[in-house]
Amino acid sequence: MSAKKDEAKGRNTSTVPAPPYTPGPEERNDEEGDLGSVQIHNSVIAVIARLAALRVDGVVDLVGNLVDGLAGIVGRKSGDRGVHVEIVDNNVVIEMSVILEYGVSIPKTCWQIQHDVREGVESMTGKAVKAVNILVQSIQFPSGGHGEKPSAKAKPAEEGS
Repeated sequence: MSAKKDEAKGRNTSTVPAPPYTPGPEERNDEEGDLGSVQIHNSVIAVIARLAALRVDGVVDLVGNLVDGLAGIVGRKSGDRGVHVEIVDNNVVIEMSVILEYGVSIPKTCWQIQHDVREGVESMTGKAVKAVNILVQSIQFPSGGHGEKPSAKAKPAEEGS
């Protein structure tokens, strides 16, 4: 690389290639490089996964376990509630407990969660996601439904014909 003198400002400048935005497969480790190490805590991966899942149509919420509940009681905000992250053989394994909206296709919605979570985590962290395991913990009626069965209003009209 050649250094040039910036006449107007009196500084030496050089052309430096821009770093890549997405690391290649050989760079997807939490190892030290020429500049130092980069480590991403599992709770950061869990927050990314949670936010990606909540954006999927039909997902009402993610539910945590007893530990998440106790953390909420003592005042710790849990942005990773309902998500458990493990690193297995340098790959990410994510487990999520979700509440879905009544009436959605459970397999389709879960596939979309898996797809969006994998894409979000891999693009933001550069880590390979081995699996996104979904546990459908509950189904919830839409907020305007008041707990009525969706076909309750249609049945009397059908019987009267």
